[in-house]
Amino acid sequence: MQTSPQFSLVLSGGGLKGLAHIGVLRGLEEHGLKPGLIVGCSMGSLIAAAWATGMPVREMEDRALAVKRKDVFRVAHVDMALKRMLSPAVYRREPLDTLIRSLVGDLTFADLPNRLMVNTVDINSGQQLLWGLPGLRDASVADAVFASCALPGLFPPRMIQGHACADGAVVDNLPIRVAASLSPGPVVAIDVGGAGTTRRGVERLGFVATYARGLEIVMQSKVIEAARDWEHPPLVMVRPRVEHISMFAFNKTPFLISEGYRAVLATLDTLPSGLVDLPPGIHPRRPIHIRVDRDVCVGCGVCAARLPDVFRMDGSNKAIAKEPVQMWSPIERTLLNMCPTGALSWHDAGSTPEPTTS
Repeated sequence: MQTSPQFSLVLSGGGLKGLAHIGVLRGLEEHGLKPGLIVGCSMGSLIAAAWATGMPVREMEDRALAVKRKDVFRVAHVDMALKRMLSPAVYRREPLDTLIRSLVGDLTFADLPNRLMVNTVDINSGQQLLWGLPGLRDASVADAVFASCALPGLFPPRMIQGHACADGAVVDNLPIRVAASLSPGPVVAIDVGGAGTTRRGVERLGFVATYARGLEIVMQSKVIEAARDWEHPPLVMVRPRVEHISMFAFNKTPFLISEGYRAVLATLDTLPSGLVDLPPGIHPRRPIHIRVDRDVCVGCGVCAARLPDVFRMDGSNKAIAKEPVQMWSPIERTLLNMCPTGALSWHDAGSTPEPTTS
């Protein structure tokens, strides 16, 4: 039997979109790929923790399909009525607590058969805390996962060993550099939290929708920042096409799982030798053709300022691509969304154009 190459797996947050991670785990399992370390943030921490206990992927799928809104979100009416602005959160902690403990039980990190890190932040100090690190392995897995899922304001922070911990997504939604420092071999990162699509009318949908959209934007910018200038070890980026799904959509679970499965298989298909002998840098890379619509470009210079190696301003003060065809990774393609007028578009070299806002 072929031995799985050593690699670490990072599962991002993204609300209910994180259910796509279950499909990713199924795809990796079918390829005989088992991570030596799994790092989870927010919803990614819940899926990672369930896997780390040894739960079969099929059981994860069944459990996910059975989850209803009431199993996670119940408004804290009493706290909000009595404490008003001093209420610790919009939603009660009990439903989410019950769900998490039904998946991971009362284990500590030291009890787990598989190596797990859960990303949180101390809401008082701003310090990133990764439960499962040496010295932080005697904490309750359930408590760490609850904290990692506790979006500030929506769920109350969880006290763990003297720290008031909340969702680590506010500091690092895709902890790829942490994973690279803790485990040999490539890092496989599953990003479902990005803001890579244009939405309409978010400002009219209320507090939760506006808050969630703001968080998506923060998470995306953090991922770009972490991956810029990445050199070593090899980083395989998998981005399921879930940008159009709400973070709180409970009626999209079958699609999310199948899309995670599709995305990881499609990414693995682009790697001729799989995860073995990958060169440094971000993968997969493919040639794309960049186009600037000169009728739409207003000459603001944002693209040339942020990507001076790619764009320049010509004599008419319009943007132009220095080299129209470039080898880019998923992270770099995301940067084309920076144009405030939508003048930039791209498509795979040799295929039909694809606008960046699709």
